[in-house]
Amino acid sequence: MTKLSKIMLAASVALATMTTMLGTAHAEALVRIASPYPATTLDPSRSAAAGNIETFGQLYARVLHRNAETGELEPGLAEKWDVSDDRLTYTLHLREAKFSDGSPITADDVAFSFERVRSDPQSALPSTFGAVDSFTVTDPKTIVVKLKNPLVSMLGQFEMWNAGIVSKADVEKRGDDAFVEAPVTSGPYTVKEWKPGEKLVLIPNPNYWRTGYPKSDATVELLEVAEPETAAAMLKSGEVDVMREVEWSQAEDLSATEGLNMRMEDSHVIYTVLLNHSRAPFSDLKARQAAAYALDKKAITQIVTTGLASPANTVLPSGLDYHDKDYAGFAPDMEKARQLIEESGMTGKEVKIPVTAGQATQQIALFMQAQFEAIGLKPVIVNVDVATWWTDTATAEYDATPTWWTNELTDPDTAVRWAICGSCDSHAFNTFYDNARVDALTEEGSSEADEAKREKIYREIARIATDEVAQIPLFDAPFPIAYSTRLQNLKLTPAMQWTLEDMTVTE
Repeated sequence: MTKLSKIMLAASVALATMTTMLGTAHAEALVRIASPYPATTLDPSRSAAAGNIETFGQLYARVLHRNAETGELEPGLAEKWDVSDDRLTYTLHLREAKFSDGSPITADDVAFSFERVRSDPQSALPSTFGAVDSFTVTDPKTIVVKLKNPLVSMLGQFEMWNAGIVSKADVEKRGDDAFVEAPVTSGPYTVKEWKPGEKLVLIPNPNYWRTGYPKSDATVELLEVAEPETAAAMLKSGEVDVMREVEWSQAEDLSATEGLNMRMEDSHVIYTVLLNHSRAPFSDLKARQAAAYALDKKAITQIVTTGLASPANTVLPSGLDYHDKDYAGFAPDMEKARQLIEESGMTGKEVKIPVTAGQATQQIALFMQAQFEAIGLKPVIVNVDVATWWTDTATAEYDATPTWWTNELTDPDTAVRWAICGSCDSHAFNTFYDNARVDALTEEGSSEADEAKREKIYREIARIATDEVAQIPLFDAPFPIAYSTRLQNLKLTPAMQWTLEDMTVTE
């Protein structure tokens, strides 16, 4: 071999070694999260679906930042704020901060982002800023928010998942639909790649306002894995590092697996049965009460969650402020349920039960089928995909369905507006429940500053809605999530926000 050949061979070996090392480094700097909840849009104002909420928190900063450990609100893009004595005017003073493209974040961007939530016809949850009368920019770093009426939870609204700040220039230049394909972001991460239906790949935003964050330079892949068995196998083999939504029956096995950390994390999740109040049989109060008496929530909780969740006593999650833990709710009573069905005249009435995939909802649907049939109804389970489920419930093309919902804040105002208030955003979470007294109390509670009076108001709301069976509460559930032990300081908060910017990775 000639001297030149030897030099070329040595260089090739060195290059191959370097390539291998770089490949290993890249693999070590990659964190994969498997979740059954897909990202369907990157526009923070357009969806209230779980997979999207989790994503919005990584891409879009808010004017206030919630401390993941204490739960307290701290300065975010707003370094300080003032509240008028009458609690009708909030003045936000913005810090120097940039979007991912290096352009400055200004009060115009904040006002534009807030207005899209409040008044755009496509806004998924306009009630976030439903109490707002106006957003006024007084200078590039100051925005004044005037309310129509005092709202006790207003500071918390500024930190809601749909209150993330987008670039006005970017949205106006590319349009509402185009900007989400590769959005200019304000949060800890920006988008490297998005393959809807497969994965969303995030990389740290070099211009993020929190200096030194994200703490890890890891690329993060949010993978859509619908089947829990597949996700668990991927977790055990090291193909993914986090499994979101562990099935209750899988928890014991994953807890015993070396290299994994199985955790039941605090949440405000409540599993419930939605009832369609707009048509028979559940337009009738006695039929709804019969359904509530027929479902033994203690037995359901034990069998479905293997005892890892707690039976719910009211339609509002137990983790919210002012929860009345001593309220009795409905105890199982099949004889009374049969009597009420007979009195309602709904004996033999068909009950359409659309249900999505997932062990918990499928098991609950089978309980519903058996118990409803036992009291004289004719339940029919219809298996549907998630999109069809949302369409069916939104258009009142169902009778009863098992599902879950959560509230991002501990303040109950947004929960009441989402799940119970008939005149608010979502037709009382597509149940079409409507009680004028509840609606009036909703407005009263949102502006009442006295803690004792607020407690009385929200406990009355919960009692009325539970007694009238706005929904059938089943159990309050933690987030069951399994992590690789190489990840530290990562969790899902009760607001369904990953603490990825606080995460560190060891090998």
